[in-house]
Amino acid sequence: MSIQTEVLGNRRFSLERRTRETQIVASLNLDGSGQSSVNTGIPFLDHMIDQIARHGHMDIEMSVKGDLEVDLHHSVEDAGLVFGELVDRCLGDRVGITRFGHFFTPLDESLAHVVIDLSGRPYLVWDLPFERGERVGNMDPDLIMDFFQAVAVSSRSTIHGRILYGRNLHHKIEAIFKAFARCLQMAVALDPRQKSIPSTKGTL
Repeated sequence: MSIQTEVLGNRRFSLERRTRETQIVASLNLDGSGQSSVNTGIPFLDHMIDQIARHGHMDIEMSVKGDLEVDLHHSVEDAGLVFGELVDRCLGDRVGITRFGHFFTPLDESLAHVVIDLSGRPYLVWDLPFERGERVGNMDPDLIMDFFQAVAVSSRSTIHGRILYGRNLHHKIEAIFKAFARCLQMAVALDPRQKSIPSTKGTL
């Protein structure tokens, strides 16, 4: 595996990650305007990452070339790893950030709730009641958990996500992505009252 990174400016970062399974080039601006250009080779995943950009007011560019002929898993997981690492790199030492975020998002009949702590401790708690055999586009919904597990690990964050209720699979997944976008926006926001790292340990 090879990784190349570049600092683009304050809370902006780009990254190139190459393995035998995927080649990813991506950039993130935490303080953007919600613009995105995403091509993972998986249209539904593109749509969901677009939701993160638009509702998190972040600018995201991501190109993924993966071994989709084998399975979608490598591309989905590695896209999550790269996005999470970009978040971590953009945050730097995490001085001045709000750190915590939470959000409920409805999408028609579905309701999602996500809570995040940019704690430096990767952990995912996931409660999404999907039925085995369901598909959205060509994606198994289990891959959504794999995406967020990868984001939690590489962003060094604790993430709790749940679907409270819903009927339509697309709606349930889109609601969770929108809730994640808004709570991440809240957590990475700079708090003018916070002059140091928001932890009694002095590190995150």
